[in-house]
Amino acid sequence: QVQLVESGGGSVQAGGSLRLSCEASGYTYSSYCLAWFRQAPGKEREGVAAIDSRGGTTYADSVEGRFTISQDNAKNTLYLQMNSLKPEDTAMYYCAADHRVTTIQALGVMLQGWVYDYWGQGTQVTVFS
Repeated sequence: QVQLVESGGGSVQAGGSLRLSCEASGYTYSSYCLAWFRQAPGKEREGVAAIDSRGGTTYADSVEGRFTISQDNAKNTLYLQMNSLKPEDTAMYYCAADHRVTTIQALGVMLQGWVYDYWGQGTQVTVFS
């Protein structure tokens, strides 16, 4: 049973930073894509950043240069370092995982939520001005 548990959310003033963590358990695939998504009230879910098992990363234009996705394989943990936060970054943030990395990369859909089979419960990020 794959479990993803996010943590690290909170409230921060605009311009500040937060680091989100997603601890994975029960995931036995050697090849994978891991991603962060977010959803604000009344808005569609948005892919934020993704990383594959070879270390390749991709970012949404809205966070490029401000957010950094990384992983610690020894700790089975995915991170999202968020700097220069803006009020529009306010959302529930979710991590997601899937093992079909070859297919996902071939289709160019690393930031599309429909390809991911496993999801965490989310952690709230609120950025106030």
